[in-house]
This record gives sequence, structure tokens and C-alpha cells, in this order.
Amino acid sequence: MANPLDYIEEKHPQGFTVRYEATELLFEGQSEFQNVKVVQTKGFGKMLLNDDLVMVTEKDEFVYHDMIAHVPLFVHPNPKRVLIIGGGDGGTAREVIRHPQVETCVMVEVDQMVVDACKEFIPQTAEAMSDSRVDLRIEDGVKFMKESEMTFDVILVDSTDPIGPATPLFGEEFYEDVFTRLADDGIVVAQGESPFYEQTMQKKLISLVKPHAKHFAFYNFHNMTYPGGLWSFLFASKKYHPTKDFNARRVAESGMSFQYYNAEMHTASFALPEFQSSMQKAESYGKTCE
Repeated sequence: MANPLDYIEEKHPQGFTVRYEATELLFEGQSEFQNVKVVQTKGFGKMLLNDDLVMVTEKDEFVYHDMIAHVPLFVHPNPKRVLIIGGGDGGTAREVIRHPQVETCVMVEVDQMVVDACKEFIPQTAEAMSDSRVDLRIEDGVKFMKESEMTFDVILVDSTDPIGPATPLFGEEFYEDVFTRLADDGIVVAQGESPFYEQTMQKKLISLVKPHAKHFAFYNFHNMTYPGGLWSFLFASKKYHPTKDFNARRVAESGMSFQYYNAEMHTASFALPEFQSSMQKAESYGKTCE
């Protein structure tokens, strides 16, 4: 039975509200962790919201998923073991397993309801979770990181904002465990928040990786539905520089096609607006942050 809608509203703590025209509420449920909705919108296709904040839309999900996955996987020369913390919609796993070197992609998502809702209503992102190389585990990512004895070449922290169940993923203890589980030449990429609205959190993220990484830097992407339009990831590695150790030929020789990512975008995304670049340099305190 259809559940008609006129619109869906996303209220932001920064003092503004975004309204999306919608036609149908496809799913709504309250998990142990959060409210989960999937709605059909007029302009963005199906949309996933957690606690009434937009996580994924069919229209622009490719931007986020291209950039969280392909930037580190084209820097690391041989990424065989990849860990995703979060990413319940499945889009990050979808892009990871496009890389033939990847033998195992462990995906640790805390909320079964998010996974099930996306499998049923947004297969565009969720289809990869049935791939044999994806080891999906429904459990607490913080607990997994502390107790696991696995080592990973690339770790992707595909978290929501630092509220609710994702709050511990922005903590010092968590990042100590991340770097313990990271191979000696490993790379971490984490969802890095908005440079416009969350500069305090971006400073905190630098402080979390700085004691452990040889190279670290923010890189940016643009999409249609995240507040401000400009959003960041944080790249951190024990060995590899995000642009100096990047070989554009690998992208061309891969034969892969993309909707957002390409070799030029890889390098350009690390060119930051001055207000963000100045903050990054100030917070690095002499460590390599470029």
C-alpha cells in the first residue's frame, strides 16, 4: 500500500532546513540505533535518511562512493585486504570490489535495518553486498576494530556525522585501533565532514591521525545533497603520499569507467580552498600534511 508524501524535510543544526519534493514513503523503521527511512523523491530518485538526515540518493551517490574508494585504492600499489567501517548502503563496497587486486572486503555495519532497507529499495548501491568477496558483519565497528586480529591494506571509515551511533568513530581510542590494524604501508580514508560547517571536527580528525601517519591530508568533492555542497575526506597513510605516490597510468590501464572520479580529479581534489588549507597547515604543527 502506497504511503503518499508531498515533501521530506532535513533540518540542520547550523540553522537551515532543506525540503525535497517527494512522492512516497517506501520504508520507515526504528532500529536500536536510529530512525531509518527510504523515500521516493521527484528530483533525486530514492533517498535514504537516518534520523531524518540524508545519507544517500540515487541521483548523486556515485560522487561520494567514487571518491572514498578509488583515491586510496589507486594510491596503494596492491590493496588486497580492505576494511569498511559503516557503509550500510553498500555503495563503498560496490566500488571497492571493482578493483581486481582486492581479495577480501570486510564490511562492518552496526545497523541491520539500514542494510536490509537498502537491499530492498536501493539495489543500485546494495547489490555488491552479495558478492563473495564482501564479508558483511553486522556488529559494532569500534568493538570490531579493538578485538580483531586482522591486518588491512586500506581501511575506509564510511561513517555518518559524529552523532548517534557514529560518535565513537571520531574518537582517539578508535583511531589508535585503526592504525594498529593497518598494514605498515596501509592507507586510511575517513569521512571528513564539511569544511564550511565542521572545521572544528576537521581539526579534531587531524589530531587523531597525526600521531600515527607519515602523510595525511584532506581532499574534497562536490555533491548535490550534503550541506554546503562541498565535503571532505581525510587521507592518512603510514607510507604513501596521496599525490606523489599516485600514478595516473594505473587509472587509464585499469579499463574502469567512472561517473565522478578520474586521474585529474584525484590530484585536483587535494587542492583546498585557502581557509581550509590554512587550517590544515596550522593543525599539522610541522608534520607532513600535503
